[in-house]
Amino acid sequence: QVQLAESGGRLVQTGGSLRVSCAASGRIFSYYAMGWFRQAPGKEREFVAAIVWDGPNGGNTNYADSVKGRFTISRDIAKMTVSLQMDSLKSEDTAVYYCAVDRNGCAGYECPRTREAEYDYWGQGTQVTVSS
Repeated sequence: QVQLAESGGRLVQTGGSLRVSCAASGRIFSYYAMGWFRQAPGKEREFVAAIVWDGPNGGNTNYADSVKGRFTISRDIAKMTVSLQMDSLKSEDTAVYYCAVDRNGCAGYECPRTREAEYDYWGQGTQVTVSS
């Protein structure tokens, strides 16, 4: 069983930066993908970013178009953590951010995967509020 615990969410000003992290416990293999999703009030949960270990090549990543160039996902395999560095934050980034793990990691069509239903384990979420 895998457990995930997010941290770092808080109130931040528009244009500011914030780093949220997720610590995993349990049986995590390096080929698992780890990702971030978010859910804004009144909206469906959506994909933000994901990373999967690619051996000597490092990590493969995927980002939602809305965060490309502003958010950076990183992973520490040894510490079993995944972090999301968020820069140039906008009010529309306000949401609960969830950490998730995909045991399959990759599929023929994308690597790492980005669909919510493909992720097996989820954290409780951390609130990020962006306000001027």
